[in-house]
Amino acid sequence: MPRSRPSKPRALTLSVQYATRSRHAPSEAQIEEWVRAALEHDAQVTVRVVAMTEGRELNRTYRGKDYATNVLTFVMNGSPPYQGDLALCAPVVAREAREQGKPIAAHYAHLTVHGILHLQGYEHENELDALRMERLETRILQRLGYPDPYTATSPHGRHPQ
Repeated sequence: MPRSRPSKPRALTLSVQYATRSRHAPSEAQIEEWVRAALEHDAQVTVRVVAMTEGRELNRTYRGKDYATNVLTFVMNGSPPYQGDLALCAPVVAREAREQGKPIAAHYAHLTVHGILHLQGYEHENELDALRMERLETRILQRLGYPDPYTATSPHGRHPQ
């Protein structure tokens, strides 16, 4: 899996879907900026901002966990050009941002970057991989003007679920 940062803009086909009426959902332009910042290769991505019911159903169906989680990544093609979907659960993202004392846009940015890194093969199943992913997320977010997302304690541990 590549570890270098892109030196030129990557081709991106992006579809953004809103399946919630959340007033705090990020704009398509914000989502595109965050996705592009995390891309190492060309990609085709759909980002869907969902409500609690859909978020719970997706997590139950695909991960066997009966609760809504903040971000889910679905990989259709795990090598360049990458193809996949991200589901961001708006009520969970909003609740976590409040609990962590973070601006909601910063939390959405973090979760989008986190999901795009998963799409590209990054994982946090062991401590070394977790540290690499955390450092990369922090660098990307700082380039976007957001603070280190790991300075506040997440209710789910170090990494988004």
